[in-house]
Amino acid sequence: MDAAKREKATYSLAGNMFKRGITVGLPIMLGYLPIAITYGVLAKQSGMSLLELTSMSVLVFAGASQFMGAGMIAVGASAAEIIIATFVLNFRHFVMSLSFMNRLRSMDLKWKLPLSLGLTDETFAVSALHTTEAKEEKGAFFYAGLFLTAYVAWVGGSFLGGVLGEIIPEKLSQSMGVALYAMFIGLLVPSVKKEKRVGLIALQAMVINVFCLYVLQMSTGWSIVCGTVIAGGSGIFLLKEEQA
Repeated sequence: MDAAKREKATYSLAGNMFKRGITVGLPIMLGYLPIAITYGVLAKQSGMSLLELTSMSVLVFAGASQFMGAGMIAVGASAAEIIIATFVLNFRHFVMSLSFMNRLRSMDLKWKLPLSLGLTDETFAVSALHTTEAKEEKGAFFYAGLFLTAYVAWVGGSFLGGVLGEIIPEKLSQSMGVALYAMFIGLLVPSVKKEKRVGLIALQAMVINVFCLYVLQMSTGWSIVCGTVIAGGSGIFLLKEEQA
């Protein structure tokens, strides 16, 4: 009887932690839905099927990379160009994963592996505000609730956007392309306010991209790759010098 009560209490605790994670993840869900819908519409208009654009959200789960990938698909970039460009753009996830795993040192590997797949800029930022849960009993269920809430919102919004992409007029869907630029500007401006040299790095990437595209006559995909890699590499030295 005592064992049954303990098991029931354990399930109850896990459920409560999971619900807490969902509650904390609701603001992320509300933020993800309109962006995911926009991605779905743009991806559909770029020539991707509903299955393809939804599968990208299921497997990639990275908004900026998916927007860029859909744009590169629209201009006919090769698979190699898309893979390299998105790899460079998502490289920050290695750093976020290391930081997050350091907080989960007390958890089993069976939890660490699946939870690491749920990290995005937003879920990482929110999880960083809830560090005590990592040390609590059944704390893994808290992060599972948080990440699954964001994940379901992103995948569901992408699917809905893909459906809408087949219904809404093409002119209206094309006007939604501004969301891509708005999202990247929204990510860039806070960083520039904090560190002016980040703006210089972004400007350098833009100049390199234009130079490669129009002067060297490189493809759009490789122009993006060159701008990202070269400007990102120079940023290491620029920001290091600033910190020194």
